[in-house]
Amino acid sequence: GFRYFQGGHPTPTAESIQAADAILKSLNSLNAASLVIFMISGGSSAIVEKPMDDEITLADLSESYRVLVHSGAPIAEINAIRKHLSAVKGGRLAQAGYPAQQVSILVSDVPDATPDALASGPTMPDSTSIGDCERIVAKYGLMEQFPKSVGDIFRQHILEETPKSDDPAFVRSRWWTVLSNKDAVEEASAAAARAGFAVEVDNSCDDWDYQKAADYLLQRVRELRKSVSRVCLISGGEVTVSVQNGGVGGRNQQFALACAEKIVGEDITVLSGGTDGVDGNSPAAGAVVDGLTVERAGGLDAVRGALARFDAYPLFDTLGDAIVTGPTGNNLRDLRIVLAH
Repeated sequence: GFRYFQGGHPTPTAESIQAADAILKSLNSLNAASLVIFMISGGSSAIVEKPMDDEITLADLSESYRVLVHSGAPIAEINAIRKHLSAVKGGRLAQAGYPAQQVSILVSDVPDATPDALASGPTMPDSTSIGDCERIVAKYGLMEQFPKSVGDIFRQHILEETPKSDDPAFVRSRWWTVLSNKDAVEEASAAAARAGFAVEVDNSCDDWDYQKAADYLLQRVRELRKSVSRVCLISGGEVTVSVQNGGVGGRNQQFALACAEKIVGEDITVLSGGTDGVDGNSPAAGAVVDGLTVERAGGLDAVRGALARFDAYPLFDTLGDAIVTGPTGNNLRDLRIVLAH
């Protein structure tokens, strides 16, 4: 029969740990004649979790997740830390299942080049190291932000290394990505072409700060508009936002509102949304803005105030420009669509 656990997201819960314990117990019972199939998608980092160190309580684990998510670090760096703190991430489920034959089927919310970052790579060799983690902690000043039990692991240099590609656990392990951000970008591109737009795809600002990404994409679309009358610039991946005392919103709405400030009076429309239907701590997936958004919002002061407070959702909700889909059940990262006409 089936066993079902409803773990927490975006932070782990007691049932997340129960799920990890049950999975580890099951994997430890396998042998070379066994076949195990893992179906992994975004969000699993929190849904299935167990700390490597018993000194880390559930409350400390949840607080560590909150610190990481709000640090401004891209998902690959966040997951590097998660892997090394976890008993189920960074290939450790594959180790637990050895010597069984293993197949992992992936629906990815991470960059295509780093599939081991998906759900923090529970069944894949880890491409990150303890040294990477220490650099990330220093880069974002995380040691003093983490709860003491987690901070002490870095202060005392007692992280345990994750399994790499030469580990025997991966000799009989295979994985396939069946859906990723690339698929979402391709579908959006096809729809824009059918609508009569000249389409350009530019994913180079993936994991950039949201303000830098906004400046870059708007400059790109202005350049493209010089040669065609109707242009659609599509960008996949995610932008980063370092939140301080935030209100209600998320990275997509923050990006869209930053664009609104920069396109006042222009014939440019920007949509930014998360394919999972959830943007940050808001009920929206994202938002849409154009050259009239600032005027409709009451002026630049209102827009800049919402940006400074990381509180974009109430503004978009009032304007009717929030994109509310509800949770979609899958996460293929974000889409940013910039139209110039």
